[in-house]
Amino acid sequence: YFLVERRRPRRDVVFLLDGSDGTRSGFASMRDFVQRVVERLDVDENKDRVSVVQYSRDPTVQFYLNTYTTKSEVLDTVRGLRHKGGRPLNTGAALQYLRDNVFTASAGSRRLEGVPQLLIVLSGGRSSDSVDTPASELKELGVLTFAIGTRGSDSRELEKISHERSHALSVSDFTDLPTVQEQLQSSMEAVVIDVTPESPTVIVDHDIARKDVVFLLDGSDGTRNGFPAMRDFVQRVVEKFNVGENKDRVSVVQYSRDAEVHFNLNTYTTKQDVLDRVRGLRHKGGRPLNTGAALQYVRDNVFTASSGSRRQEGIPQILILLSGGRSNDNVDTPASALKEDGVFIVGIGTRNSSAEVQKIATDPSHAQSVSDFSDLPNVQQPFIASLGRVLVGVTTITPTVIVDQKTAGRDVVFLLDGSDGTRNGFPFMIDFVQRVVERLDVGANKDRVSLVQYGRDAEVHFYLSTYTKKEDILDAVRGLRHRGGRPLNTGAALQYVRDNVFTPSSGSRRLEGVPQMLILLNGGRSFDNVDTPASALKELGVFVFGIGTKRSDSAELQRISYDPNYAFSVSEFNDLPNVQEQLSSAMSTVVVRATPMTPTVIDFLVERRRPRRDVVFLLDGSDGTRSGFASMRDFVQRVVERLDVDENKDRVSVVQYSRDPTVQFYLNTYTTKSEVLDTVRGLRHKGGRPLNTGAALQYLRDNVFTASAGSRRLEGVPQLLIVLSGGRSSDSVDTPASELKELGVLTFAIGTRGSDSRELEKISHERSHALSVSDFTDLPTVQEQLQSSMEAVVIDVTPESPTVIVDHDIARKDVVFLLDGSDGTRNGFPAMRDFVQRVVEKFNVGENKDRVSVVQYSRDAEVHFNLNTYTTKQDVLDRVRGLRHKGGRPLNTGAALQYVRDNVFTASSGSRRQEGIPQILILLSGGRSNDNVDTPASALKEDGVFIVGIGTRNSSAEVQKIATDPSHAQSVSDFSDLPNVQQPFIASLGRVLVGVTTITPTVIVDQKTAGRDVVFLLDGSDGTRNGFPFMIDFVQRVVERLDVGANKDRVSLVQYGRDAEVHFYLSTYTKKEDILDAVRGLRHRGGRPLNTGAALQYVRDNVFTPSSGSRRLEGVPQMLILLNGGRSFDNVDTPASALKELGVFVFGIGTKRSDSAELQRISYDPNYAFSVSEFNDLPNVQEQLSSAMSTVVVRATPMTPTVIDLN
Repeated sequence: YFLVERRRPRRDVVFLLDGSDGTRSGFASMRDFVQRVVERLDVDENKDRVSVVQYSRDPTVQFYLNTYTTKSEVLDTVRGLRHKGGRPLNTGAALQYLRDNVFTASAGSRRLEGVPQLLIVLSGGRSSDSVDTPASELKELGVLTFAIGTRGSDSRELEKISHERSHALSVSDFTDLPTVQEQLQSSMEAVVIDVTPESPTVIVDHDIARKDVVFLLDGSDGTRNGFPAMRDFVQRVVEKFNVGENKDRVSVVQYSRDAEVHFNLNTYTTKQDVLDRVRGLRHKGGRPLNTGAALQYVRDNVFTASSGSRRQEGIPQILILLSGGRSNDNVDTPASALKEDGVFIVGIGTRNSSAEVQKIATDPSHAQSVSDFSDLPNVQQPFIASLGRVLVGVTTITPTVIVDQKTAGRDVVFLLDGSDGTRNGFPFMIDFVQRVVERLDVGANKDRVSLVQYGRDAEVHFYLSTYTKKEDILDAVRGLRHRGGRPLNTGAALQYVRDNVFTPSSGSRRLEGVPQMLILLNGGRSFDNVDTPASALKELGVFVFGIGTKRSDSAELQRISYDPNYAFSVSEFNDLPNVQEQLSSAMSTVVVRATPMTPTVIDFLVERRRPRRDVVFLLDGSDGTRSGFASMRDFVQRVVERLDVDENKDRVSVVQYSRDPTVQFYLNTYTTKSEVLDTVRGLRHKGGRPLNTGAALQYLRDNVFTASAGSRRLEGVPQLLIVLSGGRSSDSVDTPASELKELGVLTFAIGTRGSDSRELEKISHERSHALSVSDFTDLPTVQEQLQSSMEAVVIDVTPESPTVIVDHDIARKDVVFLLDGSDGTRNGFPAMRDFVQRVVEKFNVGENKDRVSVVQYSRDAEVHFNLNTYTTKQDVLDRVRGLRHKGGRPLNTGAALQYVRDNVFTASSGSRRQEGIPQILILLSGGRSNDNVDTPASALKEDGVFIVGIGTRNSSAEVQKIATDPSHAQSVSDFSDLPNVQQPFIASLGRVLVGVTTITPTVIVDQKTAGRDVVFLLDGSDGTRNGFPFMIDFVQRVVERLDVGANKDRVSLVQYGRDAEVHFYLSTYTKKEDILDAVRGLRHRGGRPLNTGAALQYVRDNVFTPSSGSRRLEGVPQMLILLNGGRSFDNVDTPASALKELGVFVFGIGTKRSDSAELQRISYDPNYAFSVSEFNDLPNVQEQLSSAMSTVVVRATPMTPTVIDLN
């Protein structure tokens, strides 16, 4: 937060004022408005710069960005401005003028240095010319435009001009400008933070980062005058390189009709030789300009080993294109081919070629534009900086640096063509969507999914925020019905998802940096235009994947897709499975691309972690694989060759099986690679039948993936299993395969044509890890694929912060064990009892330290001892040792959960929940419950109880549902296996405590730093007239305790009855005394009926928004305090839920005339609903409210667990 604060002042702000005849009377107000905005800027040559332009028929610059360097000079000139006059009003021409003459380096713009460019347009009428193209060009340039109009303006035109719709503001006439100043100021602040370069300190050490760089220069007739500047530019860029045979290599190619190599990557090995050759370059000349052919030429002749390219060695390949005109031939195919080869393309174009260069570049952000090539010196610094960023990007492509896609999260929207023409294919679309969803990691903070169907128009089936569980999404998808309708309006549908689905209110996390993906399934050519909405989605940063059939227009699909490579084609929809892997791979690439980069971590941290793996090979040695066994043995050797075998790095085991398994060697048998390889070379085929793959998998689970056999699973080391199988198993693989997955083993299965592909998929950790070859002699063809998947998986499963340890002496907690004592656990009960003892051994038991309770249940629950029964560890352990199995049936886990909520997690039983002490429930359950567990589990979670659990194969799914998070549930085959999970369980309990600890008041984040956005919603209806003065006093007392400031606590107040009225927004006041003055001056509003639901919806839509000063998107806690004196006339449930979904913490305070159940439903948590007899009793709940607000700040604050332990 402080970093952003320090950066914030650097802005280039341009005002464009309508000086036409129609604004004569309003001009003084416009001038005053400019002064007030400038007053709040920090004007200085190295901070904020200001320019003012006035326009009517044509524009007049009053002063440029580099004219004045002090605020007083700017204000003096603004005060002296005279109205220009004239007509018609040509806003389009004025915007174009700014682009070409004001937002330029020579006019003082620091755009190329990354300084935010802001344009504030004040316009009083509709433009006589078109604003579309110049507005788009300003957006492409990165200018953030705010447009303010009057009743005479065209609101749609203002929206087109603005950077986004919310930046188009409106007043009745210019005398009302003060009413939008705060909103503008707030948006400007938000925008500046938004566009601040994210990691300006990222510098690539060119001495370390070897690269092959090819310059491709436009030498056609059109660049004759600009060629000397191009040549100088190449020299200046090369000066930054570290040229050498084993360092950076450089090549230069010039082209017009055809291409000519001046020198190859392996021609020169010193910088001086390269520079001497570049200085001697002569312009080639010729026409037409065939950029496509030139791209193909460098792909076929320059980026090759014979020409010095080291692509096969993993060295980054960079192409720098300088093009001054539009190509005569097609550039898409050769550009795509280069990108597929891993070549990173960066480019500089002129006004004639910039759009095409953007298309050719690896990413549009890697393309820059100049007016003509004589301006190249102006872009040299930003170009070299962007080249540095590209190199960081290139490095991340190497297989050792795959990002954990499960952590990243994605917002995935499916757009399905439901028109008349797809009726027969619709069931196949549904199947495809299900298969894609199956591979996502669905969760509120993980992957989110939405689905839209369209024909003539679009219909949302569910939004990104509708479901948080995979099974709910799959159920909804299965229930879809084909919509029908014509014509097919794909353009309108794309626009619809942009405006209505990729929005925060619909659950999109775009503004939080989460990758946004749209998967379009389309069966025909669109009736309407797709280009504009497709571009709008790309500008929004949405990655669009298009899949069409033979009836689709492939060129249209490519234009819609984010990249032509993201457009896939099938003959009919029943062929969709053929492109699933391609889509999945492309989606993974996107996640890596969209994930914020931390290059210093990528290069070193991941590399150091990677080698720790336990790798087990399970080889089919049955009669059917005799001829292929030598190939299997060779394959194992090649994989082992690439491992780093050592006792503390990679360990290897090999097992061969047919009817039964035989261990060739365990994970702890050998500690050197040579020993492993020698043994593998000497392997003999086992023989035998039938093939019992299920029994072999079970054997591995019980005998190989164990600590005694050398497995380091309990230390968090990734467990990998590679199965080579040549036939269908005679026994079932389902249960043992599931148990291996539960154990955390990552299985890759490779089969031949004799194998059962569905069986291989069941065995594999995920479908993409099931590979297939014709016979075992083809194994080399899948080795790279396996190796790459293994690397990805290892990074995926590496514990993220192994150093997080909770000091149990500091972290006080109340822990309740809930043990399944039903008939089904009789044999396992001694193991459960031992487990409780071992966990308690880790606690620091004491009256003011850790407290423990044990409850056993079957049909009903029985407390063995409460949280306040014992105060020493020894007493607890003695009592646990004496526990006897209860017995009984059925198993009512739901009733037991309800029992501990009502009778154990209570103050009278020793719970310190009201003091903020973490409340933990540890559930051990051995079977499926006879009653419903959802409601009581939810009630415990709402009370703030953290639930962790261990289940058996019969109960693991239910225990996951009960636990606070599925990751807090573990599974064992039966309770005798509890010792195997003890270590990871205690570690996970530690992690839970870090999470819980953030709730305790002793860990409250400095609220002066954290800041809060606090909105008061006061019932001003007829029924509260007498109580209103007490409400005012209460609000004042709460505000008195806040730390008010623009970057601290912000306050807004809304009063409502029949409808709602804002007295002031979050961005209106930045001083406490101003807020208190405004509160003292409030008058009771009156009115009826009381529409609390409408008021809640109103504050959601109009107050908790960035334009009104809300900092929700910056992670600042959002709080709503409702003072209510009666039951609502309308429904409150939907708007209350919408506020909670938005993350707003609602506190409800009511009187005896309020509906207490309604108030609890409105509040974020039932504990946040308070009650007084009359409003004059409000002081009685002030402390409770203040305490709850403090808790919320901690809960909403991002966690930094390493801080928690020490402070």
